[in-house]
Amino acid sequence: MQKSNLAVTAAITGLMALGASALTATPAAAAETEMEKCYGVVKAGQNDCATKANSCAGTVKEDAKKDAFIVVPKGLCDRLAGGSKTSS
Repeated sequence: MQKSNLAVTAAITGLMALGASALTATPAAAAETEMEKCYGVVKAGQNDCATKANSCAGTVKEDAKKDAFIVVPKGLCDRLAGGSKTSS
């Protein structure tokens, strides 16, 4: 039973590594993806940068803080509940 769990874990790890290398192997494709700041949807401790009340990334203590943002692919913020392209 343990050998099969090890095999499954190794297979999943290999697939994850393959996927990660595929993403990093095409910097041109990554550069083509436009990104934008999305305010008001951040979970506590997951903000991308400083806010008016916090000095660095990952320091917001509340969910959905209006001045905290994460960087998302362009167009996604409009589809997120509570998402805004401007800080309030």
